Amino acid sequence: MGFTFALVAMVFFSANILVTRYAIARMPVEAGFFIVLATNILFPALLFTGELLARATPYAWQWREAGLFALAGLIGTFLGRRFLFDAVRLLGPSRASVFHSTAPAFALVGAWLLADERLGWYEVLLMAIVWFGLWFTQPRAAAASPASGIAARKGMLAGIFTVAGFGFGNVLRGLAMHGWDEAVLGTVIASLCALCCQVAVTRDWRGVSQRLRAADRGAIWLYVGCGVFTSLGAIFTAMSMNHMEIALAVLVVHTTPLVIFPVSVYILKNREDLTPRTLVGALLVLTGIALLAFR
Repeated sequence: MGFTFALVAMVFFSANILVTRYAIARMPVEAGFFIVLATNILFPALLFTGELLARATPYAWQWREAGLFALAGLIGTFLGRRFLFDAVRLLGPSRASVFHSTAPAFALVGAWLLADERLGWYEVLLMAIVWFGLWFTQPRAAAASPASGIAARKGMLAGIFTVAGFGFGNVLRGLAMHGWDEAVLGTVIASLCALCCQVAVTRDWRGVSQRLRAADRGAIWLYVGCGVFTSLGAIFTAMSMNHMEIALAVLVVHTTPLVIFPVSVYILKNREDLTPRTLVGALLVLTGIALLAFR
């Protein structure tokens, strides 16, 4: 069950990366991120209302676990996802998805330090196979101009902050879920914390307001779609951690190139991303994930 939840979360996060590509082309992320965060609060809040009406017993509030979800929102939702937008803009969706997929390295360390989680040699071997495959799927860098080289370095820095935020943020979600099985409400709390952080660091409110008023309806709905996909991804990620190790759940969630590359090649017609190198990497990732599933 945990593997299935993690796989579903991976599909939603992959959809977010693909939609982000078009969203940032139609409205700057400085304004669009507010739409995403607002959706991250309102959409799961509606889900939680329905869940609350359907459950037989009322929920019990837990301050410690609620605080962990809030901290996860600061580290993962605010810092990690904010830098993910920058990574997609600077590196493109394919390379950004590769950065996104390396977050399990940080999650493995975080789960070991914070959750006292220990993996056997077999699980570590499978993680190594998947990581190596994900690295192999990364397209080789072509000759670049100085300007594009600067953009690439900025993108690399944004990618590092992205994976660190997602890795440690997911560990905090897993710790919260172990003591408080409230994946939907926890997503609301994390997103609310992230929105407060974004409001605190925003200075150009006039510019944000102008961009929102000038945005066409299509751009707004694209960012709403990003919010829905990331909300569902966060919910299913948290649910998976109640059924499997945190580090392994994060590993499955971040295998987004398994979706990104086929869509980029066969639907978006980005044929340059399809090389023997990427195919070998995808095969390694699939092998590791399949062995993990049968485990």
